[in-house]
Amino acid sequence: MSEPKKQIHLAAHFPGVNNTTVWSDPAAGSHIDFSSFAHFARTAERAKFDFLFLAEGLRLREQGGRIYDLDVVGRPDTFTVLAALAAVTDRLGLTGTINSTFNEPYEVARQFASLDHLSDGRAAWNVVTSWDAFTGENFRRGGFLPQEDRYSRAQEFLATAHELFDSWRGDEILADQATGTFLRDARAGAFTHRGRHFDIQGRFNVPRSPQGRPVIFQAGDSDEGREFAASDADAIFSRYATLDEGKAFYADVKGRLARYGREPGELLILPAATFVLGDTDEEAAELAREVRRQQVSGATALKHLEFVWNRDLSDHDPDGPLPDVDPLVSEEHISRGRAQVRMYRDPLATAREWRELAEANKWSIRDLVINTGNRQTFVGSPATVARSIDTFVQEDAADGFVLVPHITPGGLDVFADRVVPILQEQGVFRADYEGTTLRDHLGLAHPGADTGTGRRGRFAGV
Repeated sequence: MSEPKKQIHLAAHFPGVNNTTVWSDPAAGSHIDFSSFAHFARTAERAKFDFLFLAEGLRLREQGGRIYDLDVVGRPDTFTVLAALAAVTDRLGLTGTINSTFNEPYEVARQFASLDHLSDGRAAWNVVTSWDAFTGENFRRGGFLPQEDRYSRAQEFLATAHELFDSWRGDEILADQATGTFLRDARAGAFTHRGRHFDIQGRFNVPRSPQGRPVIFQAGDSDEGREFAASDADAIFSRYATLDEGKAFYADVKGRLARYGREPGELLILPAATFVLGDTDEEAAELAREVRRQQVSGATALKHLEFVWNRDLSDHDPDGPLPDVDPLVSEEHISRGRAQVRMYRDPLATAREWRELAEANKWSIRDLVINTGNRQTFVGSPATVARSIDTFVQEDAADGFVLVPHITPGGLDVFADRVVPILQEQGVFRADYEGTTLRDHLGLAHPGADTGTGRRGRFAGV
């Protein structure tokens, strides 16, 4: 008898802090009006997705002290948006990126516990660290934390937040109007934490929420990030877009779980994925080429090249050849605050490789950036895309995908209308929600306050 097919997990990322979004397309809408967030969330819920995901940008992107249009800049506060979305959705999970480098455990735990109450158990936290002093200048003198301190702070931050969530068991509130007794246990919410990064004690003032703790996501791809996810996370995002790379990442991260006493199903692996759909594979491929040219304008191409060259290239023609001058190797970088800076550890070698590619293919600067940058993960007819997604999941390259449309807010609609029904017909994606909380959607246990396992019911009377 053959094994039952794995069920696919799907989520939707509202883009806005990267240049996946084609904000200049006539079909694109606002990235700050609530109507855009509401449309996007309702589409995801109509398609029975697990959750909606908001990334976070804590500083406007700039080079040479000037803000530029490489990506959509500015985003309303994550908690504010997710709380508002809780009121216009019923089942969709609500996931937000909140930084552990520049926040405090009590404040973040209070916000997530509140969101979990407001949404009836649909809150999730993507725990991230921040590597650069550029962003940190908004928060701390000097702005910088070394990598080893960032991850140790993140681990202690999360452990402290869990202590706060668990300071309420879930059965303390009696709310007996006849006797006037509100609490069974007057010690509810008491906590003390003494550690390297945090030394706090007091009372946590949000009673235990429906999920007990929010679902925990992690996005780091470094060895420290993978280990952090294996020890503490419920799901990890991945950037790998090919089947073989996905399999290697999947095997590596899942293989780390046993030393923490965890089973493979206790950590989901969810790569980010873009998509372009057409009536035929050929039509989709042509549309994908058009989308990439929309995503990489001439100005954007020059900014990408500056990540490597570390020089002002604004006087260069984006439709002309690559610069003759070599990259400037310096600790002071023109593109501070961009993750791509760390991607090109050896700018001289990268420049040589790019020049060879450009010469062999007769590429301009813009052509090079288009062809060496990220591609759409899934391109084809609805049947082709559905088949590709299912292959990744069944062959253990992913447990599902976080979909990133290039048009906001309506770009998810076509996937919901044309791909989801195929996956449902194949029996690999739900036809309806079977539970009410995000943990239910993801197949995760509800942690108990005392044992770390099991599910506790909501308190009543308030």
